[in-house]
Amino acid sequence: MMNQNDAPQLASLTAPSARPPTSLAITSAATARRHVQEMLREHGSTRSGDADQEAVIDLLLVVSELVTNAIRHGDGLAGFEAAFTDGGVRLAVRDNSDVVPAHAYGTGEIPKTHQANGYGWPLIIRLSRTVAIEPCPEGGKTIHVFVPLT
Repeated sequence: MMNQNDAPQLASLTAPSARPPTSLAITSAATARRHVQEMLREHGSTRSGDADQEAVIDLLLVVSELVTNAIRHGDGLAGFEAAFTDGGVRLAVRDNSDVVPAHAYGTGEIPKTHQANGYGWPLIIRLSRTVAIEPCPEGGKTIHVFVPLT
């Protein structure tokens, strides 16, 4: 496994989750954001004192970027998981491509020149505490991140 830091391990995307499966199929960044927002509501993390609004916005931005990258650059979204842990949320996004993004373990610096793409990974790196990319035995990869909520 390739790590930026010591990334937390998540259960396989095909393994049963600790919480019941969502009735919402995760097929886009919008449905992934709605799923995470519902998790936050169920967990009570949107109440004052649990997670500040800025941290929730950062989490939703990371969700959007990871899912969008899987769809656009990873030959399609193959799996999505979000789980609460001490102080934040662990995300696992699986796609169908073996290619590791060029800036996956970069500094998080925003590109100085305008490009059609290239802003997503710097945002993911800046807003996540850990990033790990794990090749899947059946092909593709899973990107694991931990986004703090405090």
